This record gives sequence, C-alpha cells and structure tokens, in this order.
Amino acid sequence: MKTYKVGDIVDIKGNGAVQKGMPYKVYHGKTGRVYNVTQRALGVIVNKRVRGKIIPKRINIRIEHVTHSKCREDFLRRVKQNEKLRAEAKEKNLNISLKRQPAQPRPAHIVSGSEEPVRLAPIPYEFIA
Repeated sequence: MKTYKVGDIVDIKGNGAVQKGMPYKVYHGKTGRVYNVTQRALGVIVNKRVRGKIIPKRINIRIEHVTHSKCREDFLRRVKQNEKLRAEAKEKNLNISLKRQPAQPRPAHIVSGSEEPVRLAPIPYEFIA
C-alpha cells in the first residue's frame, strides 16, 4: 500500500474491481490534491468545469481508485540538476542560464540522391455507360 499525505498530487482512476468508494465518472482521469486522509479513503480537491466556470470540488475516494501523480517528477529532477549545475558554476565562477530551452531546429544539410525521383500523374477518368 502507498502512503498518502495532505498536499500530495494524485491521479483519479476508477478501479472496477472495487465498487465501494468509487469516484463519479466525471472525475475519472482527473488530477487533484489531497486535503484529507482517513484509514481507507482520501479527500481530494479536483477542478470541475461547469458551464464555462471551473469549480474546485471536494470528493472522497477510496485509496484503490487513486495513484500518485507523476506530473512533479520531471520538475523535481530538474530542480536537483539545476542545484548541481549552479554549485559547479559557482566553483568555476561562471554565469550560466538554468532556463529550459525549446527544441532547436535541426542543422541544415544537403540531400543528394543518386536515383531519379518517381513522378506521379493522375489516371484519366473513364465514363462507362
């Protein structure tokens, strides 16, 4: 069994093998934050869209229907890596940028083909009466 604490981010995924404490179908696949922990269930705050408004809803779900969300793993890994890079830069007296960079365009290259390209042409329409 996993341990859940107040403030954890969880994904809601209804498990059909356990009908008790199952979330309503609207919440399946949603991500929320734990606000209450009991022996067998969790209180989760989930955003629900109602007629153009987003309302934070508080729902109670059994622990069989939730899993820890992996949405923060990348962020936490990046924080650790940035701390390490910052410490190395401070030792070497360098000024580095720790911001994420978007994927850059691929470098230019020349395509050289030894074969002639295949030319396609449409087939004329034949009317059969």
